Amino acid sequence: MTSFIEDVTPPRGTVRLVWTASLLFLVFLAFGPLQYACWKLNLPPRRWLPMMFHRLVARSIGLKVTVAGSIARDRPMIILANHVSWLDIVAIGSLTPLSFIAKAEVESWPLFGLMAKLQRSIFVDRTRRVHTSRTNAEIAGRLEEGDPIVLFAESTTSDGNRILPFRSALVGAAREAILSDSPTRHVCLQPLALAYNRADGLPTGRMGRARIGWYGDMELAPHLAGILRGGPLDVTVSFGEPIAFDEGADRKALTRQAEEQVRAMLALGLTGRRPAVAPVPPAILAR
Repeated sequence: MTSFIEDVTPPRGTVRLVWTASLLFLVFLAFGPLQYACWKLNLPPRRWLPMMFHRLVARSIGLKVTVAGSIARDRPMIILANHVSWLDIVAIGSLTPLSFIAKAEVESWPLFGLMAKLQRSIFVDRTRRVHTSRTNAEIAGRLEEGDPIVLFAESTTSDGNRILPFRSALVGAAREAILSDSPTRHVCLQPLALAYNRADGLPTGRMGRARIGWYGDMELAPHLAGILRGGPLDVTVSFGEPIAFDEGADRKALTRQAEEQVRAMLALGLTGRRPAVAPVPPAILAR
C-alpha cells in the first residue's frame, strides 16, 4: 500500500507549481481589473496598487526581499539596476511606487506585456522619432508625480553572478527625456543591485544563481514553471549612494560610477564581502 501511494502521489515540485500558479491567478484576478480601471481612468490608486500586487506575488511565490540602504528622496530620479530575471520586477516593484522603462517588444509579450502595462511601464522604441517624442513626454509626466524611473542599465539580463557593462547611451537618453519636458535641470541617479543569494534556505552558489536568471535564449514558460516549482528564494536589494546628474555632466563617467557601485553591492549581497580593490601603482599616486 505504501508503495502504491508513493507511486501515485504527485512530486512535491508539481504540487507547489499548481498551488503557486493558483495563488497567482487569484492575485491577478483581484488586482488586474481594479488596476486596469484605475489606469484607464487616471485614478490615484494606479500608483500604489502595483506595489501591493507585487508584494502579494512575492509572498505567493516565496520571494523574500531584504533591503540594504534606502531609496533617495531626491527627485526627479533614475534608478540604475542590474537585471537578472523577470523576478526583478517583483522585487523592486514591491518596495515603492515607481515605473520601469522597458523595450518596446515587451509590450506585445503574452501575459507579461499586460502586466507591464498595468505596472505603468514606459515602452521605448528609439528607432522611431515620433515614438521617442511621446515617450519623453510620458517619462516627464511620470516624474512629475514623484515616481522614480527604473532603468536596467545593462540593456539585457545576466546570470546573476556578474554585472554586464552599463549602457551610458540609455542613461543619457533617459536624462534628456526628463530635461526636455521638465523645468528642473537636476536629475538624481541611484544605483541598485539585485543579489539572489539563497534558494530553499541554502546559499545559491554560481550554478544556483544561473538557474534563477532568465537570460540568453531561455524560453519564458519553462523558466517560469521552474521558479514556481522550486522552493523559496531570497533576494537582497541594495541601494547605493545617489549621484547628481546635472546638465553638462559626463554621462559616461557617471554611468561607470554607478556601475562600479552596483558591482560592489552585488558582491557584498552574494558573499557578504566587498570585492578586492587593486592597489594603485606608486607612480600614479605620485602624479
